[in-house]
Amino acid sequence: MTMTLDEFNDADAADAAATVSVWAAVPTWVDAVVGGRPYPSVAELANRAAELAASWEADELDAALAHHPRIGERPAGSGAEAAASQREQASMSSAAGDVVARLAAGNAAYEERFGRVFLIRAAGRTPEEMLAELERRLANEPDAETVEATTQLAEIAVLRLRGTIGPEENR
Repeated sequence: MTMTLDEFNDADAADAAATVSVWAAVPTWVDAVVGGRPYPSVAELANRAAELAASWEADELDAALAHHPRIGERPAGSGAEAAASQREQASMSSAAGDVVARLAAGNAAYEERFGRVFLIRAAGRTPEEMLAELERRLANEPDAETVEATTQLAEIAVLRLRGTIGPEENR
């Protein structure tokens, strides 16, 4: 669903929170983004969202990941978040079988090592690029990986924000 910035600014708090939760399901962040309305521009909304996301830690990451599918798996459900994940992972539809198999194995190894789903901004990346990042990040220390994963979550959130607030508003 797309909306204008004015529609977002004017929405009741519950509707605005439902929209922001699709960007990243981090309750304190959702509340802060919604509470910061009205925003004078999409750029200021995106900057504020990114600024607030910069403080995310493992707890916020884990809360958000409860709603994220594994890379290479079809997102479950039919809601806005599933639709966003499907768009973001569209490049997986053309992935070679060996890449899909290596992603599945890498996802399992990542979950075993870090105790959470591997998260990467899939939009704009090929399956091979995502696989290379997964394999590289498996060597990270846990704290460093939390930082990388929260950075990826913030990138996803801002991309989803910009995809939600109508294109004419994204100047």
